[in-house]
Amino acid sequence: MKYERIEVRPIAGACGAEVHGVDLAKPLDDATFAEVRRAFIENLVIFFRDQEITEEQHKAFGRLFGTLNIHPRYMPLEGHPEIFPIRKDPEHTENIGGVWHSDLTHLPAPPLGSILYALDVPPAGGDTMFASQYLAYEALSDGMKRMLAGMKGVHDNRIQSNKVASERNSARSSKLRQDNQEDEPECEHPVVVTHPESGRKALFVNIIRTHRFAGMTEDESRPLIKYLCDHATRPEFTCRFRWEKGSIAFWDNRCVMHYALNDYPGYRRYMNRVTVDGTRPV
Repeated sequence: MKYERIEVRPIAGACGAEVHGVDLAKPLDDATFAEVRRAFIENLVIFFRDQEITEEQHKAFGRLFGTLNIHPRYMPLEGHPEIFPIRKDPEHTENIGGVWHSDLTHLPAPPLGSILYALDVPPAGGDTMFASQYLAYEALSDGMKRMLAGMKGVHDNRIQSNKVASERNSARSSKLRQDNQEDEPECEHPVVVTHPESGRKALFVNIIRTHRFAGMTEDESRPLIKYLCDHATRPEFTCRFRWEKGSIAFWDNRCVMHYALNDYPGYRRYMNRVTVDGTRPV
């Protein structure tokens, strides 16, 4: 179906499209919003260029898609608990998101998606990659699909636990809170999920939060988890987005994984992220 209010330019065959003709500093009429939402569902991740939005406008755009998540571990932007400031200063070595992953899959209802706004970017580097988990699932053999159909992955948040917070904080500009006395509990989700809007099936495991399968040990689970995560990020399933100041990326956490490249030593990269709450995967 043709778009009437916006222009949608795919950037890769697997996923990802730039959306033009939209100023997110202004309210979207119903017809334009419907097309933006359709572009999001059809392309899995959409990008906007040359935007200039305030924190309130950033949150307002996110709320068009649902309620906003307050990150359970990272320090929020002062005065805006719904905004997660993703920062990397020249003196720090670690970035946020420098491994293929889906966001917050240890929660009972992981996010629908996240909207990332570029405030300051390096002259080169710092791109973000995205991988279609629809294509990852569809490329599996029929035998593997049958085996995975009844399996559940056990997700946890040990990567952001109190035990590792101090070490990570020393190497990062964005800081983990250390006021939690207990780590987040484990949560089970299907290994193969059905997207609630597109109806397509997608893989739903990631290397940083899926450490075993229900009813199995970590040692038993590790080879298959590694295989699935390696398979899920094959180059032909991906797109790569080069940031500019004022760029916005909005990815569907239910059907893509993402990876923030850490290839800009000595430069600053500042982003603000709003995350939209989702529903329990089925």
